[in-house]
Order: sequence, then structure tokens, then C-alpha cells
Amino acid sequence: MAKEKKIVAEEPLEKKLWKAADKLRKNMDAAEYKHVVLGLIFLKYISDAFEELFQQLTAQKKDGADPEDKNEYLADKVFYVPPSARWTWLQGRAKLPTIGKDIDDAMDAIEKDNPSLKGVLPKVYAQEKLDKASLGGLVDLVSTATLGTKEAQSKDLLGRVFEYFLGEFALAEGKKGGQFYTPASVVKLLVEMLEPYEGRVFDPCCGSGGMFVQSEKFIKHHQDHYKKNTSTNSVRQKLSLNPADHISIYGQESNQTTWRLAKMNLAIRGIDSSNVKWNNEGSFLNDAHKDLKADYIIANPPFNDSDWSGELLQKDARWVYGLPPAGNANYAWIQHFLYHTAANGQAGFVLAKGSLTTKAGNEGEIRKAMVENDLIDCIVNLPAKLFLNTQIPACLWFLRRNKEKRKREILFIDARNLGFLKSRKKFGIYR
Repeated sequence: MAKEKKIVAEEPLEKKLWKAADKLRKNMDAAEYKHVVLGLIFLKYISDAFEELFQQLTAQKKDGADPEDKNEYLADKVFYVPPSARWTWLQGRAKLPTIGKDIDDAMDAIEKDNPSLKGVLPKVYAQEKLDKASLGGLVDLVSTATLGTKEAQSKDLLGRVFEYFLGEFALAEGKKGGQFYTPASVVKLLVEMLEPYEGRVFDPCCGSGGMFVQSEKFIKHHQDHYKKNTSTNSVRQKLSLNPADHISIYGQESNQTTWRLAKMNLAIRGIDSSNVKWNNEGSFLNDAHKDLKADYIIANPPFNDSDWSGELLQKDARWVYGLPPAGNANYAWIQHFLYHTAANGQAGFVLAKGSLTTKAGNEGEIRKAMVENDLIDCIVNLPAKLFLNTQIPACLWFLRRNKEKRKREILFIDARNLGFLKSRKKFGIYR
């Protein structure tokens, strides 16, 4: 009797790329290498998208199309890539000792021709400590992946690669990595519970933009579901619109390199990031969206931050429910979120579990005032070891300005035993 052939599942593109790229890292620190790799992946994506449209326009020259007219690309929401920045040109120079400078120059040229990318792209490739042979190998490796064509975009290839790499770099960086990356299972749980179908979505400590990406995924997923399960044409038509027609995003980040990651992460998905701002003072000292009242606030602020300049903000208008202690920002964040929540808005965010019971400073009184004003909708006690940057137990808070259900009640969900070990270092949440 013939033996059945064992079917071996092909390894996903993102895992193949990661393994090869990580080998090329050699002795370079993951925190720095992250920008080298993700910058190249982004460049390959926009070059693929440009090249596909360039070929179409070249074929239509007799009909008046101009493949070098930037406006042709703007109309199709494709970034224009100048000749010296196109991937085919750079790949041809991958073995030259000048490849680092060539890529930096390419990034600079793309920013000049695409104002929305100004100050976003990494220019770190000419630095001496970056081995140019390894960089050339990385260029050749990224060349094997088609990321920006219409077909690749329909399969969300780049989104998967970018998201996977962000997670792996966060893991490689350990404690520091958690500052820009919230585990996907936590982000998904926050978004699924808030259900941001439409409106203004705000994250005042947005890291690499994962909350915004997941909000867009949520809308797309439910578009497919409702289009299949509704017979109402008007509803079907509404749900078939682009997610950008449903939500507008607002964000702020104090770390400039992390802000750049967020801008690239959103650009590859066609999400308008014009209202995702950077300043090194942060949301407390320099609120970039002072007048914003958001329908949904989704955030993962730094746990128990003692260095938030609270002593400079003693009389701030945001402290409606009490003055937060200068030595811990948890209740400053909570009131910052409430300050920006619209009349019928909601907020969902991660905090240290100690925030539920602490009475340090004025925290107990602030919490009591929020309970008395019926602002707390739900609390979720999370499993342990979900976060890369801290072993502090965490929970999710959900606030709602206008509680239609469970008035004068708070839903408590104990999810401490609903986690599982994804790998030696990573935990996830059962869904």
C-alpha cells in the first residue's frame, strides 16, 4: 500500500522574511535595525505600487497619459517615486559600497515629492556601523517579495509583514520594545469591545499606530459580515464604503522614531494620518488636539509613569474629578481621556491593575467621583505576562459618557485565566 505523502504547510511570507532579515542583523541592536528593515519594506511597497501604475500609464501614452506626471499618481492615491528612488535602480546598486547613501538619498527624494511623508522616512542607511554587504543582502531579500501591487494589497501582504515585524522587533527589544507596541490580542479585544463603526477615533499615546490599524480591520470585517447578512440596500451600500469614510483618526506620540513607525504603518494601509502628531513634550504638556471631542478613545498609556510633569499642571482644566498625584500619571491619563470624550463617546484603555484599588494621593477620591458620576462601564482583569515591557498585572478600563444600558452598574469581567502561552516569551488572550 502506497504511503500517503505528508503535506507540509508552506511557511507564511512574513515568517520567511523575518528569519532571513534577522540573520543579516548580525551584531546590530534590534532597536536600530528595526528602522533599517521597516524602512526598506515600506520603500519596496511604494515602489511596487508606483511601478504597476507607471506601466499602465506608459501603455496609455498615445491617449495622453504621462507616466512621469505626479498628479497621475495622486489621483490614484499612489506615492510618486522619482527615478533615483525606484526599487529596480536601488537593487542594481545593492552590491556597491555606496548603497547606504543611495538609499538615504532615495528616502529624501521621496519625501520631497510626497509632502505627507515629510520627516517620516528613515535615513539611517549610510551610517558606518551598518555593514554594507548585509544591507545589500537585505535589499536582495526584500526584492523577493511583491508587496505593493493591487493583487498584493488585496491580500494585505504588506500589512501582515509590517505587523509581524513590529511584533518580532518588540520581542527582540524586550522591555523597550513594549513602548511602541501593544500585543495584538489586547488591541483586538479593546477594539472589538468598543466597536468603532464610525466617528472620531483618538489615541493620545499612539505608539506605532496599532489601535488605528485594528479599528480599520474591525470595519472591514464587519462590512463583509453585514453585506452577507442584510437585505437592506441602503445599509449594504453604506457598509461597502471605504473605512476612511467611516472613521477619522487623531493621535499623538512623544517619541519621534515611534511616530515615524506609526506614519508608515498607516500609510501602507491608505489611512489618513495627517492628524497623527508628534511633539517631544507629550500629551500632558502639549496637547496636540486641545479641542477634540472623540467618539472613541483607544489607548495603552505608560504604566505608573512618575515622570509626567504633574507638578507643572496643578491647575489644569482636565482634572475635573480631582488632582492626580505628581508621582503617578494613571489618573491623569484617565481624566485626559475623559476630557477628550464626546457627549456620547466611549474610551477603552489599558492600565496597571493597581489603578483599580489605589488610594495614593487623590486617586481613591477621583475613582469614587467617576463611579458617582456613572462614567465607568466595564473593567476587564487581564491574564498575566501579556506585555513585553512590564510584569505589572494589567486591566482594561471602559468609560462611557452616556450609559444607555447598565445605568448605575459596572460590568466586571475576570479574564485572568483566559490567557495562553503562544511561545516561550509571548502570551495571548483566548477569543
